[in-house]
Amino acid sequence: MGMVTSYMGGAEVASKGMSMLTGTLYDRIIKQRNIRELNEFQIAILDIFNAINMALPGKHYDAPAHDDIQKCYETWTKSEGAEKKKEAFTRFISENVNLSKADESMMITGIVAPPVAMVAKRTGQTVPQLSVIKAIPDVAFVPGATILALIAIKLTKRMAFKNIPSLPQKEEDTPS
Repeated sequence: MGMVTSYMGGAEVASKGMSMLTGTLYDRIIKQRNIRELNEFQIAILDIFNAINMALPGKHYDAPAHDDIQKCYETWTKSEGAEKKKEAFTRFISENVNLSKADESMMITGIVAPPVAMVAKRTGQTVPQLSVIKAIPDVAFVPGATILALIAIKLTKRMAFKNIPSLPQKEEDTPS
């Protein structure tokens, strides 16, 4: 099946589709806003990635780092004419649209949490103080416990993750 699409120019179709998508996003987000400074440009870029992630089910894309957005903004402001600005923007988006990498801790939690939830439920049923747990069906308890475990892992990772690429980094005061 992949051979058929490669003979039909699948890569060309994908690149044309991507340029059409970035062109549409440029027209709808960048052109409609009156962008005068880097912060406004960064917010527009993050809105674009948010729109892409909300529109496409399943796969999500990471927003580029602040430094990359700053370089793009400098190139974008130096470009003369609307077509050159759009071309610089399209090139930036196509180079920086990267799929989110699967997080190992989330994968492991997703695999381990359901059996652990079942064991916890069975154990909890024998404890008299937790007799209410018997009323919850397995069909609701296991997915609920798994989702709660995944949320807990995601929150702890976010709290521990200091360098968020989509936010400008503060320079630490160093003694002179």
